[in-house]
Amino acid sequence: MRMILEKAIKYNQLINMVYMSKEGQITKRKIKVLNLEKDQLNAFCFLRQAKRTFNINNILALQPIYTKRNMVI
Repeated sequence: MRMILEKAIKYNQLINMVYMSKEGQITKRKIKVLNLEKDQLNAFCFLRQAKRTFNINNILALQPIYTKRNMVI
Protein backbone atom coordinates (compact mmCIF):
# COMPACT_ATOMS: atom_id res chain seq x y z
CA MET A 1 0.00 0.00 0.00
CA ARG A 2 2.82 2.38 0.86
CA MET A 3 4.35 1.81 -2.60
CA ILE A 4 1.11 2.96 -4.27
CA LEU A 5 1.14 6.12 -2.15
CA GLU A 6 4.80 6.82 -2.95
CA LYS A 7 4.12 6.42 -6.70
CA ALA A 8 1.15 8.78 -6.40
CA ILE A 9 3.46 11.45 -4.97
CA LYS A 10 6.17 10.84 -7.56
CA TYR A 11 3.81 10.94 -10.56
CA ASN A 12 1.37 13.54 -9.18
CA GLN A 13 -1.40 10.97 -9.43
CA LEU A 14 -4.89 11.02 -7.91
CA ILE A 15 -6.14 8.01 -5.96
CA ASN A 16 -9.52 6.54 -5.08
CA MET A 17 -9.40 5.43 -1.46
CA VAL A 18 -11.74 3.47 0.78
CA TYR A 19 -11.15 4.66 4.33
CA MET A 20 -12.46 3.70 7.76
CA SER A 21 -12.62 6.45 10.40
CA LYS A 22 -11.79 5.93 14.09
CA GLU A 23 -15.53 5.58 14.68
CA GLY A 24 -15.81 2.81 12.07
CA GLN A 25 -17.50 4.86 9.35
CA ILE A 26 -16.41 3.80 5.86
CA THR A 27 -16.12 6.37 3.06
CA LYS A 28 -14.86 6.38 -0.50
CA ARG A 29 -12.72 9.41 -1.29
CA LYS A 30 -10.70 10.80 -4.17
CA ILE A 31 -7.41 12.17 -2.84
CA LYS A 32 -4.19 13.81 -3.98
CA VAL A 33 -1.33 12.62 -1.79
CA LEU A 34 0.79 15.50 -0.48
CA ASN A 35 3.25 13.62 1.73
CA LEU A 36 3.76 10.49 3.79
CA GLU A 37 4.87 10.25 7.37
CA LYS A 38 5.56 7.13 9.44
CA ASP A 39 1.93 6.07 9.91
CA GLN A 40 0.03 9.02 8.46
CA LEU A 41 -0.81 10.36 5.05
CA ASN A 42 -1.41 14.03 4.30
CA ALA A 43 -3.62 14.57 1.29
CA PHE A 44 -6.10 16.89 -0.36
CA CYS A 45 -9.51 15.22 -0.04
CA PHE A 46 -11.93 16.08 -2.85
CA LEU A 47 -14.91 14.83 -0.79
CA ARG A 48 -14.26 17.41 1.95
CA GLN A 49 -12.52 19.94 -0.34
CA ALA A 50 -9.74 20.34 2.23
CA LYS A 51 -6.35 19.03 3.32
CA ARG A 52 -6.78 16.02 5.59
CA THR A 53 -4.60 13.64 7.57
CA PHE A 54 -5.34 9.91 7.31
CA ASN A 55 -4.06 7.01 9.39
CA ILE A 56 -2.43 4.58 6.93
CA ASN A 57 -3.64 1.61 9.00
CA ASN A 58 -7.27 2.69 8.39
CA ILE A 59 -6.98 2.60 4.60
CA LEU A 60 -9.01 -0.35 3.33
CA ALA A 61 -8.29 -0.02 -0.41
CA LEU A 62 -6.43 2.18 -2.88
CA GLN A 63 -6.84 2.49 -6.63
CA PRO A 64 -4.71 4.88 -8.71
CA ILE A 65 -6.65 7.03 -11.16
CA TYR A 66 -4.92 6.82 -14.51
CA THR A 67 -5.18 9.57 -17.09
CA LYS A 68 -3.25 10.02 -20.30
CA ARG A 69 -1.16 12.64 -18.53
CA ASN A 70 -0.03 10.44 -15.64
CA MET A 71 0.11 6.91 -17.10
CA VAL A 72 2.72 4.83 -15.31
CA ILE A 73 4.22 1.99 -17.33
